[in-house]
Amino acid sequence: MNVAKRNIGLTFDGSHCNFRIWAPQAKQVQLSVNDKNTIDLTPKDYGYWEANHITNINETDLYWLKIDGKQLPDPASVSQPEGVHGPSQAVNLNEMPTPEHWQNIPLKDYIIYELHIGTFSEGGDFEGVAEKLDHIIELGITAVELMPVAAFAGKRNWGYDGVYPFAVQTSYGGPKALQQLVALCHSKGLAVILDVVYNHFGPEGNYLNEFGPYFTDKYKTPWGKAVNFDDRGSHGVREYIIENAIMWFRDFHIDALRLDAVHAIKDNSSSHILQEISKHTDLLSKQTGRSYYLIAECDLNDPRYISSVEQNGLGMHGQWIDEFHHALRVAAEEPKIGYYSDFDGIAHLGKSYQDAYVYTGMYSKERDNFFGKSAQGHHSSQFTVFSQNHDQVGNRMLGERSSTLYSFEMQKLLAAAVLTAPFVPLLFMGEEWAETNPFLYFIDHSDPDLVEAVRNGRREEFAASHLDGQAPDPKAEDTFKRSKLNWELLQQTKNATMLEFYKHLISLRKKYSMLQTVDLDTVKAYVFQPENSLIIERKCAEENKSILCLLNFSSNVQQLSVPAHLTIDQKLLDSAEAKWLGPLNTPTITAKFSPHLTIQPESFIAYTTLYD
Repeated sequence: MNVAKRNIGLTFDGSHCNFRIWAPQAKQVQLSVNDKNTIDLTPKDYGYWEANHITNINETDLYWLKIDGKQLPDPASVSQPEGVHGPSQAVNLNEMPTPEHWQNIPLKDYIIYELHIGTFSEGGDFEGVAEKLDHIIELGITAVELMPVAAFAGKRNWGYDGVYPFAVQTSYGGPKALQQLVALCHSKGLAVILDVVYNHFGPEGNYLNEFGPYFTDKYKTPWGKAVNFDDRGSHGVREYIIENAIMWFRDFHIDALRLDAVHAIKDNSSSHILQEISKHTDLLSKQTGRSYYLIAECDLNDPRYISSVEQNGLGMHGQWIDEFHHALRVAAEEPKIGYYSDFDGIAHLGKSYQDAYVYTGMYSKERDNFFGKSAQGHHSSQFTVFSQNHDQVGNRMLGERSSTLYSFEMQKLLAAAVLTAPFVPLLFMGEEWAETNPFLYFIDHSDPDLVEAVRNGRREEFAASHLDGQAPDPKAEDTFKRSKLNWELLQQTKNATMLEFYKHLISLRKKYSMLQTVDLDTVKAYVFQPENSLIIERKCAEENKSILCLLNFSSNVQQLSVPAHLTIDQKLLDSAEAKWLGPLNTPTITAKFSPHLTIQPESFIAYTTLYD
């Protein structure tokens, strides 16, 4: 496969166009342009149909595919201006802003800000994000993560119901606006991550089965039919997905892809689809001289996902770690129901700081099985952690953020736990100022039966979790509007203070090499179980220093023993101080050689230390 250009769908080549589509079951395939011109496609090997050097298609022209006379949108369309049931639009992706001097930053330096285009700004589009980029930069963020932008039914959706993986949602601004946003981010020094979904496709506007065997009954997913990656005819599906991943890197200059729920991708081929995506990404990187990253969401503690293809791994550069989040929230007194029931709070949090995975072969009650494997030998930069994200907030029945679940002091502690961890930290939009608006689940499907099925699915999900009350109607426009960020909160003293606290934490992370090391062997967790507290030692191999982080999740003042080999040198941060609206009117003074350190309830302290 040639990664230098897109080999599927409608593509521009100078003054003419080429078209290639996979439709192995078709007897005749035609392009219908502007409901006037009809172009016959020629059958090729392996079920492909092509037409080259087409001169009567111009940019912005609308077109349909006719499969044995049936009119359908292009499954590789890059624009659906009239929605998922309408015609596709010709767009020249070659004419995009070129980042002349931009080079992707090392993954270890990523500080990620996850946002949803529709709810991040009042405008709910790419332009609205562009207007707020300076806020993100001033916060200290280095990488913006966009939740999925693939075209979906209606005007509002989380994005995980996309049915045209190549098309950019029109209500967000379409493909050219996304290209411009990426170029603007790069000009301001921000990397861009895009969330993509390859484990399933949405229900409305999904015409893929009209073209070929895109789905298989061999496997099941929680979201519908499994994508066919290893059954008969899967070669066309695999090329379709690989082409999509490469398009985002090559044609939009996206820096990293976050691959949704890869544990739901079922593939028993000799070369897994993730390996193939990795190989083609590496090839593109060699051709362009730019680095691209693949970051998987995966709830399997299997380091094969983040091992290189040469080691027979699946070639992902990193993965999200839900287990850190679960242990963190249980330490903060989250009720132990659902998947939280498997976590022992402070002890498991300490294990995650050192090992990334919590379950590394232990018995899991929730899974009723022995689960996981050690990630020893992998760099900490391969793991992304968070105290909240779109899933962990939006999959709650009422979409509550940490700001409505925890005290102001605990929110600061959660922020510090993430931003001083040895992993890549991720913030969810608005958490930096303690946003109080919920992030709810919302859709805009037009099929009444489908809408009702979604409503019933949500009810059953929460009933199974023993939650009382009624989930907000996902179809109601008000559910979407309630999920928008309230930027006016930044005028309030508490919210502005929280923002400054986040800025200070990020500045410490960037300043001190001890907080930047990617070697998990330099991390030591000291667990104080009765006190529900932790001390995390962050060493630096090159210096005779470390940073000691104290985390008190209890509601009492605690005295924690200093590790015997360390001498306290300087206090860097105390979340309980008055400047952070904490209970301490004056900073506490700690003697240089005190064997114990005092820490306020629900608070965080960081010290520099010297080795004895």
